[in-house]
Amino acid sequence: MKHFFAILVVLLVSIFLLYISRFWPVELWGRRSFLGELGLRPNGGLLAQWLRGSPLAPFELLIWVVLGFLSLTVIEKITSWLTLDQEKK
Repeated sequence: MKHFFAILVVLLVSIFLLYISRFWPVELWGRRSFLGELGLRPNGGLLAQWLRGSPLAPFELLIWVVLGFLSLTVIEKITSWLTLDQEKK
């Protein structure tokens, strides 16, 4: 069960990272919907939208890769810590 939870968490974080990247392939909702009014674009690309007009805009892909690597590394450390803690009991 612990491994299933860890896989589920990694899958959800990966989907989130894919959504904020420019590589999201699916339009999830219409632009006139509630989420569209909140500024969540239906076709992803949020990081580019957030960085637009800033000096970091040319480095969007590099920032996305670093954020993805760091977040998945932190999740791996947390899940390994939790499984090691459970094995000691």
